[in-house]
Amino acid sequence: MNNCDQCVVRNKSICAALDPDELVAINRLSRKVSIKAGQALIWEGDDSLIVANVVEGAFKLTSSLEDGREQIIGLLYPSDFVGRPFGDKNEYSVTALADSKVCVFSRSDFDQFVREHPDLEHKLLRRTLIELDRVRRSMLLLGRKTAAERVASFLLEMSERLADASCSVVGGNLKLFALPFGRQQVADILGLTIETVSRQMTQLKKNDIIALPDHRNVQILDADRLRNIADAGALSVH
Repeated sequence: MNNCDQCVVRNKSICAALDPDELVAINRLSRKVSIKAGQALIWEGDDSLIVANVVEGAFKLTSSLEDGREQIIGLLYPSDFVGRPFGDKNEYSVTALADSKVCVFSRSDFDQFVREHPDLEHKLLRRTLIELDRVRRSMLLLGRKTAAERVASFLLEMSERLADASCSVVGGNLKLFALPFGRQQVADILGLTIETVSRQMTQLKKNDIIALPDHRNVQILDADRLRNIADAGALSVH
């Protein structure tokens, strides 16, 4: 039995495109790495030397402005792919938001493997297009949506993304999930203050749209109303 046989995200990662013999081959190219919260896996501007599958945890993708400020441009969860195949430089930094595990490949070895396995290349292209759609939604969220709409949209995306990463969920979204990071990081992602995020979460709880069993866990009680808020700002807190 190889490590791929025991991988909890194998069926939902890019490796799902591979047959058993191909999994054995790609397993020889990989190594498992643990990343502590706050530790960078990839640095913006460095040579692109590695790519990886996220196995556990969560990561933020960030880009730095000339004055040193950091902008979060994306999030990664279990089964997501990290890095730039066929690219010479890293266009962004990738930093763990929580203690995480990744399956790491040398980029040059991975590039060669992809050239030899067209199904994997197709899977990479499909994931790239999905990620492009997410970026466009994020631009809308940050550029036009109110605080209430941003928080509602974020919770809906979490229920979808974490369901995608769960081997126990087949189709649909999670109703109960644990946020892989704290409210300050949620605020940074949404371009809000932590106080605003807390007020919006509390208002959603008061309106019986969500439940908050503890500081990290969220339970969606009324997905339709939450979706209405995300789409039209039906609930607003100032």
